[in-house]
Amino acid sequence: WREVHSESQPTMSLWELGSPRPAQEPSVEETSAVELQMKVDFFRKLGYSSAEIHSVLQKLGVQADTNTVLGELVKHGSASERERQASPDPCTQPPLVPRGGGTPKAPTLEPSAPEENKEGSDLRPVVIDGSNVAMSHGNKEVFSCRGILLAVNWFLERGHTDITVFVPSWRKEQPRPDVPITDQHILRELEKKKILVFTPSRRVGGKRVVCYDDRFIVKLAFESDGVVVSNDTYRDLQSERQEWKRFIEERLLMYSFVNDKF
Repeated sequence: WREVHSESQPTMSLWELGSPRPAQEPSVEETSAVELQMKVDFFRKLGYSSAEIHSVLQKLGVQADTNTVLGELVKHGSASERERQASPDPCTQPPLVPRGGGTPKAPTLEPSAPEENKEGSDLRPVVIDGSNVAMSHGNKEVFSCRGILLAVNWFLERGHTDITVFVPSWRKEQPRPDVPITDQHILRELEKKKILVFTPSRRVGGKRVVCYDDRFIVKLAFESDGVVVSNDTYRDLQSERQEWKRFIEERLLMYSFVNDKF
């Protein structure tokens, strides 16, 4: 993964990466205006409207960190979902964060930003084991959807655009005490952004029959020449196919959570 280091600016923010510093120090007003515009542009690429972004930034302040702003945007989108369904807006922006690696690209819906798109195209597709990440963030007791959002945001900040999260479809069901889940609305929001995919499940004779989502995860990552984000070593799948064994050994990206830091 690319890292950016600077001895002169150890706390360089996301919004400053890749932006050449002018020869003369700008005024406070100019700096604030540029920073605001960069934040708006960043969240517009995730499919949010300018009105939503300005509303959240006005509430939280321009200096709010990325995770906080994105979390508030997700809540905002969930609260207004029923209104959008009642009166669909024909001008709503299409999601700009694609997933999948092997399918043909649809026609471009907006002028591309050459520098960003070129950089992003050099990065491998990312396939996230949603259940593994959510349970890890929930200390193996709760399915924490916020953990998935934190992981997705980590890769988005580093320029990745090909991100897929797999989660079993029964996680959309009404929560029960024996299978606690938090921030469930995040799953729907990520699904609308074409980032999250629900693996199928059905009921037979009153019992839930689910697909083996680990196979979906490894298969997509293998076919798209990507990486798998999980702390699971998929031992059973390694023995299933020889090419999967080598792929998992070389492309399994493990992680840790420190509270809300991925």
